[in-house]
Amino acid sequence: MKRFYKFVSLGDGRKGRSILLDGKPVKTPARNLLETPHLDLANAILQEWNGQGNKIIPSEMPLTQLLSTRIDRVGSERGAMTEALMKYLDTDLICYRTALPPEMAAAQQAAWDPWLGWFEQEFGSALETTTNLKALKQPVGAHKALLEYVEGLDDDHFTVLQVVTPLCGSVVLGAAFVRGSLNPQQAFACARAEESYKAGLYDEKTYGPDPAQEKKDKAERADLEACAKFLDLLSKAD
Repeated sequence: MKRFYKFVSLGDGRKGRSILLDGKPVKTPARNLLETPHLDLANAILQEWNGQGNKIIPSEMPLTQLLSTRIDRVGSERGAMTEALMKYLDTDLICYRTALPPEMAAAQQAAWDPWLGWFEQEFGSALETTTNLKALKQPVGAHKALLEYVEGLDDDHFTVLQVVTPLCGSVVLGAAFVRGSLNPQQAFACARAEESYKAGLYDEKTYGPDPAQEKKDKAERADLEACAKFLDLLSKAD
């Protein structure tokens, strides 16, 4: 879309500060007012819109996309989103391991075991792991504790959790990320532990990575960085 505005500013919305383009409020895809009570987040989103060139490129405005998701979807779809998140606990990436080759098993253990320990400490329940195809059913206590945590999140933090969890294939990593225990680089490394091991086998440093995978990895890193920035802006005093 061609850029159609000259000036970006902040206005007073019904629930906080809104983004104005030439004095007119920005609407989300669902036609809701793009607004937030967090001033630092509003200013960062203002900078995203102000930084657009002759064309508006939504992918270059990740904070806008995150806030739009929170406004348009989380309020009305949170129950279904919570149900989808909870399903990850029984299918969590870091609980499904390989036994062979032993080098890959060791790589998984090194990347994932610390976060199993983190979950047990934070939620009071140890998670099971498996090296076969049989589906796991994690302890009832783990489900109960995680559900209580998820339901206790405000909509902004919940939005980040429901983005990071599918990115990593792990609600354990997602929860650690939202709590500030896991940074974007660590989250990416954990999510890509198996791929990193395979990259070493194929000597990607010499022959280069697969272009399609490289593009996908770049997008995932950018999404994780945006989520971390979103959380950081929420934590600042207004």
